[in-house]
Amino acid sequence: MGFMSASQMAKKWNISQRRVQVLCSENRIEGAFKVGEVWAIPDDAPKPVDFRKKNNKDDKIKIL
Repeated sequence: MGFMSASQMAKKWNISQRRVQVLCSENRIEGAFKVGEVWAIPDDAPKPVDFRKKNNKDDKIKIL
């Protein structure tokens, strides 16, 4: 198992580097740890679910 930096993971997951850093600091990425000022993230870590987004298909109201 190898490790990736926040910037490398950001490119892999197609999100910003800052968002990856926030996920790490919130302990939402299992196995991530800090080495100095750099996050080390397992390269096989799954992308956490983004709870900021709503699931719009469940929020739709049927109009009869």
